Amino acid sequence: MKAMILAAGFGTRLFPLTIDRTKPAIPFLGKPLVGYVAEYVARFGFRDVVVNLHHQPDSVINALGDGSDYGVKINYTLEEPEILGTSGALDNARHLLEDETFLIVNGKIISDIDIAKAIETHKKSGAVATMVLKENAKRERFTEIEVADGFVRGFGGFPENFEMSGANDSGNGDLNLNSKYSNPLMFTGIHILEPKVFDYIPRGVYSDIVPSFYNPAIQNGEKVAAHITGGNWFELSTIPRYLDISLAMLNGKSVFSGVNCRISENSNISDSIIWDDVEIEAGAKLHRTIIADGVRIRSNECFENAAVVRAEMVRNCPEMPEKALPGRFLGDNYVVSLGQC
Repeated sequence: MKAMILAAGFGTRLFPLTIDRTKPAIPFLGKPLVGYVAEYVARFGFRDVVVNLHHQPDSVINALGDGSDYGVKINYTLEEPEILGTSGALDNARHLLEDETFLIVNGKIISDIDIAKAIETHKKSGAVATMVLKENAKRERFTEIEVADGFVRGFGGFPENFEMSGANDSGNGDLNLNSKYSNPLMFTGIHILEPKVFDYIPRGVYSDIVPSFYNPAIQNGEKVAAHITGGNWFELSTIPRYLDISLAMLNGKSVFSGVNCRISENSNISDSIIWDDVEIEAGAKLHRTIIADGVRIRSNECFENAAVVRAEMVRNCPEMPEKALPGRFLGDNYVVSLGQC
């Protein structure tokens, strides 16, 4: 069975951390995020992997190479001149996937969900597709998936009173078909598909998989199984989420620093993520801060709850993404505030 990792997105909500790379290529605790995904599928025996590319494709190719460092063999598909959407990405790779059951995984997640158990659910169900779902205990801004009797019945809106910050809210609301669960169900970006999916996917156009495949398949009476898991799952789509999840995975440590960093012993750093080739001078103070590649933090500079990149990178950027958090130039650096601590 082959796996496809989706890695074509722009990462606008992670800007400026994605100014010189696409979202799946950003470093996560010393390894490209998409590298974790490649290792993840390899742990379940997937060796042949397809990776789709569009925005800054070289950043993903440089991160993964031929896949051998991560235990897989990679075929790349390039979407040009425009990005094709999730369903369009499958169409663009159908020559690599249409012969057998295959796995799709989003390239921006960290997870220990047991894929083997999901595949077992899929085989037993006789479904054309199986979506791996989790309870949305924090009621974050993820579409609710409606499930009954082990099968997906439809797609709702966002949970009532969803928390943009991700603060915990385990209240019980109207959960439609999901009465046996105390929280709404959300999609993890992991799904198993049969080649029959290609009967629904249009050729050569932009399309997303819910309107082009899932909705019409369900309406036509096709079985779409729901595999509901309690495994760990993290999606790194915003700068605050990136920071929070990185810190949570440090196993009790307070700071992570990459390679070729020069950090003064007389600096004060806590709850921070430092990328490669960074210099931090004496007297500098950092708390809950991301420092990107090549940044220099001068003596006595203080940053809290912020992301810092080199100013020259932003000045040379042709346009600021609409969804990017606002920032300011400060000397040689560009600083994005992540809000109040």
